[in-house]
Amino acid sequence: MTATMDDCLRFYAEEVRLAGTINSRAVVEAFGRVPREKFMGPPPWQIPVFNPRSMADDKNFKPTYSSTNDPRDLYHNILIGLDPPKGLNNGHPSSLAYWIDALELKPGDRVYHLGCGVGYYTAIMAEIVGTSGSVVGSEVHAELGARARDNLAGYKNVTVEVGEDNAAPFDPGDCDAIFVNAGMTHILPMWLDRLREAGRMLVPLTASVTPAGGHGVMAKIVRSGGQLSAETTGPVGIFSAVGLRDESFEESIQAAIKSQKLSGMKSVRRDAHEPTDTCILHVMGACLSSMEMVGVESPDAAAR
Repeated sequence: MTATMDDCLRFYAEEVRLAGTINSRAVVEAFGRVPREKFMGPPPWQIPVFNPRSMADDKNFKPTYSSTNDPRDLYHNILIGLDPPKGLNNGHPSSLAYWIDALELKPGDRVYHLGCGVGYYTAIMAEIVGTSGSVVGSEVHAELGARARDNLAGYKNVTVEVGEDNAAPFDPGDCDAIFVNAGMTHILPMWLDRLREAGRMLVPLTASVTPAGGHGVMAKIVRSGGQLSAETTGPVGIFSAVGLRDESFEESIQAAIKSQKLSGMKSVRRDAHEPTDTCILHVMGACLSSMEMVGVESPDAAAR
């Protein structure tokens, strides 16, 4: 008996739950509602030949095995290539689910999704926050951003900003959660300014491995009063942010990853200070520190 699309969605959602050790039922249910084929474009779809956590290039992808181009082939815990020559893919479902789970989204939250691609995971988050919440996505690749706008047109609680490579960082406004879905050398102070009380942010801190991407750790930042806690949620291999990485920090982030010091991050210091042995990645206004949370904010953030 052939499985229906509903059967495939339910199986896929449970596969993602088990592979990603997902705690939130809302996350699992969202994966079981959003039709993946709506976002992936027409077949034949491209899937990776090697480990889905490896950095993708055009040699790592090939057409799916399906001779019928059946959308049910998409409902597995696999990457789908969006632009393989540029190393762009739709992301590994259980990994993205794990990170979305870590954001602890709830109905009514306002979310910023940097690097939204074609909008599939943006839709997942929009389902979780519901009509009382909202999601703003941004995408630097014009073609992907245009596809995201079309794909998300039915979501009244979602907007998509399409940027340029050399443009200033997009300002999302105040947010309950920020998901940076592209590798960074450091945390932008503006994002910390935009976190509301109890706001959560995930940002991949990576060292470049290829021109397209790199490896590192996913950092989780949480605001509590005048304090910002920091911790890692595990390793990450991801494409690099376009126009937002700072080459002057490349050596520092490589050293922090190689020494595994990033696993000891506990707070983000925003006060002006000279580098000390507790500074894991010393960036003015967003210094990752091994100190316990300190009640120091930037003047602008404290005035909000």
